[in-house]
Amino acid sequence: MNQRLDLEYQLRVPAVSSALSPKTWPFSLEWLPHSACLVGGTVRDALLERESEYLDLDFVLPIGAVETARAIARHYKAGFVLLDAERQIARVVFEQGTADFAQQVGPTLEADLERRDFTVNAIAYNPHTDQLLDPLQGYADLQKHQLRMISPENLRDDPLRLLRAYRQAAQLGFTVEAETRMVIRDLATLLQRIAAERVQSELNYLLSSTRGATWLTMAWQDALLADWFPAATAQSLALVGAIDQAAALLQETLPDFAWELFSRMRPGAKKQQASKGEAGSGDSTALLPAVSGSTRTWLTTAKLTSLLPANLAQAEAQLRRLKYSRTDMQAVCTILKCLPLLCAPGQSESNQTEDGKADWNLQPLAQLDLSLREQYEFFQLAGATFPAIALLAIAIGTPVAAITPLVNRFLTPGDPVAHPMPLLSGQDLMTALNLPAGPRIGKLLAAIQLARAEAKITTSIEALQLAETLVNHCDR
Repeated sequence: MNQRLDLEYQLRVPAVSSALSPKTWPFSLEWLPHSACLVGGTVRDALLERESEYLDLDFVLPIGAVETARAIARHYKAGFVLLDAERQIARVVFEQGTADFAQQVGPTLEADLERRDFTVNAIAYNPHTDQLLDPLQGYADLQKHQLRMISPENLRDDPLRLLRAYRQAAQLGFTVEAETRMVIRDLATLLQRIAAERVQSELNYLLSSTRGATWLTMAWQDALLADWFPAATAQSLALVGAIDQAAALLQETLPDFAWELFSRMRPGAKKQQASKGEAGSGDSTALLPAVSGSTRTWLTTAKLTSLLPANLAQAEAQLRRLKYSRTDMQAVCTILKCLPLLCAPGQSESNQTEDGKADWNLQPLAQLDLSLREQYEFFQLAGATFPAIALLAIAIGTPVAAITPLVNRFLTPGDPVAHPMPLLSGQDLMTALNLPAGPRIGKLLAAIQLARAEAKITTSIEALQLAETLVNHCDR
């Protein structure tokens, strides 16, 4: 039943990808039994000539998978994790990558491969013999750049594979074979049974991918998102694509701000520094920090927000069901609160469409006309979420030129409107004005910050004079 690729290609394999060459592994080949095979994404990516600095090796062994992993970890003083005692799966963690060892499922390697999701992920490589084993013609599908299911039963057994098809298509730049997509549509409701954390992981990869918008739209069309994002509409999915386009535009026009969009979503964190000389060709995000699929950035947070209703309680409930963190929920709710300040209300008085789907009901503004006070109050509310808010406003249609003054303020650390620094402390006020601690001190500090933002005061002496005036006025 084994169907080997032609000899010429077998001889090319070690040269195609270092991941298939035992010489680059963090352990010696002699630790693997002769029946052990490398399987899954590592083999697939090697045949596609996709390279990665971080090794992610998956081995299948007929027997002794956990014992082999434990022996390797002990010998090389690497980390050892028992992932699944029942199915005998263990992981060895090295500095330059991980190696997973799984017990073969079924009496033969072919039987194990037949239980997998798609044919391109069911190619095995034996490092002892340099042989590629391809019983399901996955290599032919690689050449066609398509994902083809092994069987409907395999998708039904683990419905996460329904969404994973679209995530892998985005990741690889593949299509989904027509019959496979038809089966996915038929089985779409089964995705409801999957643990929310697993669904969220696949969604995060789609939100992070530069090709994700297309496949998110297809997933929505095929009813995979109906249960998880019930408020999403065709307009919502179109906005996801518009967000990617807006990010690319900002990279050309405001590259420093684009770095903020692609940096890790950590409120208050500084910009990441990375080499701009390592840009890849044909990638609109090539000059930006690399992020993994599980990393939340302001770009991915903006996309996530676009799939949610404008109603804060509903949006938070959907995020909570998907097991997003409290930080994620707070960020999204802040974005939804602030976005209307950079857009115009729509003509309709209702925020519900005819089919009951939530509608943001926002239109672009030709220009922003915010006073210094309004800008200060906006930044106080928006905080670190500003990059996502600005990106969404531009995606909706507000011109970059209209947003640029706010962007410049955000990028200027000492700007008194976007990043007000206190001229006085609460202790300064209590000492100078003989005031007790209490809410009054906080109100005075807020008034001083606002006055500085409006350019009414610039020094600590003026701030103290203002505070004294306010106290005397209130005491009369």
